[in-house]
This record gives sequence, C-alpha cells and structure tokens, in this order.
Amino acid sequence: MSSTVLGLVRASHPEPSAAVTAVSGLLAWGAGHSPTGVAAVTATVLASQLAVGWTNDALDAGRDAAVGRTDKPVAAGAVSRRTVAVGAMLAALATPLLALTTNPTAALWVTIALVSALLYDWPLKSSPVSVLPYAVSFGSLPAFVVLALPGAPAPPAWLVAAGACLGAGAHFANVLPDLADDARTGVRGLPHRLGPAGSRVAAAALLLAATVVLVVGPPGPPSWLGLSAVAAAAVVPPLGWYGGRRAAGEAGGRPVTAFRAVMVVALIDVVLLVASGRVI
Repeated sequence: MSSTVLGLVRASHPEPSAAVTAVSGLLAWGAGHSPTGVAAVTATVLASQLAVGWTNDALDAGRDAAVGRTDKPVAAGAVSRRTVAVGAMLAALATPLLALTTNPTAALWVTIALVSALLYDWPLKSSPVSVLPYAVSFGSLPAFVVLALPGAPAPPAWLVAAGACLGAGAHFANVLPDLADDARTGVRGLPHRLGPAGSRVAAAALLLAATVVLVVGPPGPPSWLGLSAVAAAAVVPPLGWYGGRRAAGEAGGRPVTAFRAVMVVALIDVVLLVASGRVI
C-alpha cells in the first residue's frame, strides 16, 4: 500500500501540483477569502491538479516507457496505469463538487479550467494549438478564486490576462526538457514546431508579460515593488535555463530548472499582488 501511495504521489507531478495549489491558496487569502474559503479553493485546485497529473501519466505511460523515463512511476512499474487512471477519474469528479461549496459560478469556471487541461493531455498536446489549454486553464484559475468569494464578484480582466500569459509561458518552459523524447514518440505541439530557441524566447516573453500586466493592470501607478518584480521576471528564467543546462550536462539528467523558474516567477507575482493589496 505504501509503495502504491508513493507511486501515486510521484505520478501527480508533485512539484507543479504543489506550486499551483499553494499559489492559488495564497491568491485566495489575498483576495479576502475566509479561512473556510481558502480551504475550499485550495482543496478544489489540488483535486484538479491531481486529476490532470494522473491523467497525463496514464495516457503517456507507453511513450514514457519507450524513451526510458525511469522517473515516471507508471512507466517504471511502481504503480499500475489502472490505479492512476482511477485516481484521475475520482479527482476529476471531486473538483466541481469541492468547488460547489463556494458557489455554482465559481464551480463552472474551475470546471472549464479542468476540462481545458484534460484536453491538453489528449488530444491537443500534439497540435499547433497546444498552448491554448494552458492559457485557458491558468486564466480560469484566478477567475475561479475571485468568483468563489461571497457574491461572486467579477474577476478583473487584467488578472485573468496575467494568468493566461503565465500559463502559456509555463507550457513552453515545461516542454523544453522533453523536446528530444517527444520527437522520438511523435509529439508535435507548438513548442516542438518553434524549437528550443523559439520556445525559450516565447516562455521568457510570456512570463515577463504576465508580470507587467500584474504591475500596470490594477488602478494606480506601479510601485517600486512591482517594478522590482518585473526585473526579477526578466532575469529569473534565463538564469534558471542556464543553470539547468549546466547541471543537466554535468549530471546527465533532465534540465528541469526551466519549469522551476516559472514557479519562482509565479510566486513572485502572487506575493506582489498580496503585498500590494490589489488582487481585486
């Protein structure tokens, strides 16, 4: 049982799942949710992340085995594809149910985010519009957080736009370590068509755009804290990619630092919003 649980945890894409869940909870707190509301938002987002991560690993098990991905527990035989698929189904069903503890409008938006993300897992991952589900899902998440407040206030357009830019940038950064393996197994999403250099430029530009929107979108002039966040968003991704390539070259592993740089930028952005008191 313990090995199965560990396999499920590893198959859930724990780093991005934990990061997205934590950022959503922090955003909920900054938006003015009660402790109960923060808990509802956090539980809902966690369920959606589990559903997406487990679906991804269940669908990609054959591809992962073909390219020798020993870090993938389904491909490595640490947990069965059926177990992961059942977990994904249960988590997907739990997502709107948990969201309904807030209000139906918020539940609708988080369901849109979940369906969009699942459509990336299949069939849009190998299409020229592979970035679209990331933009839709990440744009819908802050909308869900705000709509989950009492009275379901409309989310600011700039907050949704920033989330969409952040998600799109995350897509390009997330795919970078897997470009070669994906090419061997026939995956041809937008990052694969742009190539490594184009994907790095797209990721950096979108992450910077997300931070700029968060700084200039709310009413009032940008603060020094906001301008500092813009500078960080411009510097962190290139440093992360450079450090990741060096570490991967020395250790022979996958350069996963690129996506970690995205998580750092996302955390900086949300802390900026919460500290400025301008979430809504």
